[in-house]
Amino acid sequence: MTTIRLTAAQALVRWLSVQQAEDGGRFIEGVWAIFGHGNVAGLGEALHAHKDQLPTWRGQNEQTMAHAAIAYAKAQHRRKAMAVTSSIGPGATNMVTAAALAHVNRLPVLFIPGDVFANRAPDPVLQQIEDFDDATVSANDCFRPVVRYFDRISRPEHVMTALPRALRVMTDPANCGPVCLAFCQDTQAEAYDYPVDFFKPRVWHIRRPEPDQRELEAAVAAIRAAKAPLIVAGGGVLYSGAEQVLLDFAKAHNIPLVETQAGKGAVDWEEPLHFGSPGVTGTGCGNELAAKADLVIGVGTRFQDFTTGSWTVFSAPDRRLLSINIHGFDAHKRAAQPLVSDARVALEKISIALGPHRFADPDFSARTRWFQTTDGLFAAPKGNELPTDAQVIGAVDRNAGKQSLIMCAAGTMPGALHVLWRAAQGGYHMEYGFSCMGYEIAGAMGIKMALPDRDVICMVGDGSYMMANSELATAVMMGIPFTVVLTDNRGYGCINRLQAATGGAPFNNLLRDSYHVNEANLDFVAHARSMGANAVKAASIADLEAEMQKAKSATIPTVIVIDTDPLPGTGAGGTWWDVAVPEVSDRAEVNQARKAYEAGTRARWLLN
Repeated sequence: MTTIRLTAAQALVRWLSVQQAEDGGRFIEGVWAIFGHGNVAGLGEALHAHKDQLPTWRGQNEQTMAHAAIAYAKAQHRRKAMAVTSSIGPGATNMVTAAALAHVNRLPVLFIPGDVFANRAPDPVLQQIEDFDDATVSANDCFRPVVRYFDRISRPEHVMTALPRALRVMTDPANCGPVCLAFCQDTQAEAYDYPVDFFKPRVWHIRRPEPDQRELEAAVAAIRAAKAPLIVAGGGVLYSGAEQVLLDFAKAHNIPLVETQAGKGAVDWEEPLHFGSPGVTGTGCGNELAAKADLVIGVGTRFQDFTTGSWTVFSAPDRRLLSINIHGFDAHKRAAQPLVSDARVALEKISIALGPHRFADPDFSARTRWFQTTDGLFAAPKGNELPTDAQVIGAVDRNAGKQSLIMCAAGTMPGALHVLWRAAQGGYHMEYGFSCMGYEIAGAMGIKMALPDRDVICMVGDGSYMMANSELATAVMMGIPFTVVLTDNRGYGCINRLQAATGGAPFNNLLRDSYHVNEANLDFVAHARSMGANAVKAASIADLEAEMQKAKSATIPTVIVIDTDPLPGTGAGGTWWDVAVPEVSDRAEVNQARKAYEAGTRARWLLN
């Protein structure tokens, strides 16, 4: 057996550099790195030696550079991914939130945090967490609940088993998610005689599991027996590459569809059978269909509470649930009739079995009325009042094209965009599984790296922008252009509205209602310019539209700031959401809200 002597870190980097995606190119496209003790000497040296085969990029914050990696994988529909490395201690724990985000959204990212010394000779080293009762624990054990696979590389030969296991998880369509390989810092520098065959290029194929025949027949029978079925398209449609098959299926059998946050953009909004979104952030016409559906056909969705209106929106008597999902965990939720399968394969087989079977037309006039309603919400204000979020969305929508991709993550905009945005196919990217504030700027950068031909538009509120904005400087440095529309409502407007809806007094959300000695005076334009970005303040909706057009030719990020009214919601669509209201309070408003909450929960239990 021919061997080559390498350090463990050199072996890891060399192996990653030759792992291929089935669509071509590397599966691990590159590595985001912030170096410190724990990874600079071992991994840093190895990454430098392979910088032409496996690019390394420098981020400003461990969490946000991981967000960029996650957004890249999501935009690539999980067919490619990135790795992220940090030092031990705070560098590692900064990435735990990002790992949780990837875990909830079922997205692949490879975390390689530095770890303590395997030999324990210098313990305790700087930043080392010491468990008084378990000497094997380090800060990296925080990753265990939020990754799909965890391993600690404490011997150089561990690389040969840990790495294939890691990519097995990241390329598994059912168990896909983040992986953590905690890499002991002394082990990174230790040499070993590795078999040369270990470094042969390998193509990682993403399998397409076929459905069980009995489950397939039961699914077909359930659809045949239905009178008013409704398709709920989730993120699994995109990850399966089933967009066209889904549309063909819906049109062949005349079944209307709605899209979840993760699934939005699977079908172009102009398709007549597309009725928007369901649930808490549902369109009026979509929720009307959901209330009447006797069979809800979930395709690649985990039926999150926003999708289901906390399980109140699918309210037809004797309603049944058919769940087509790659993972049995999701397919069996809520006593659904399961069909465990790749989405594309399942839809193709069901359609063949249904043959010419078609359903009656849905109420297309409801769809027409919905878009007439949203046209009104999109219209610019006629006076000098501050615009609403819906009016800002309308302006952006009017200036977006088929190549535009809208993205967001937290605050007001995710709900408003889900219910209002008119997405072209592939034109929507929302992190709403974890709804992590601070994902937006870094996420936009990751999307643009994955899809350089797309016109990426990042919608972000001032609250999320303040959470994490430093990767704007990275995007400037790397020459990655995208447009940021920063809506400044001077606080956390979304949660302020939720606080009011649950009877709470205005408190600690808007800046004016928070403790302060001096009034806040945030100049977002100056801040963005200080990081090298193009930045401008739009004084009106007309200004916003003009600046949107200018930004399309920019070669670096452009930040357009516009003041908005924090109080109005979207003004249309939506349904009940289970947010527990205090059972006892001195405030009459809370007690009144509690009555409404109890009525909602009673209705939900009657339905379920």
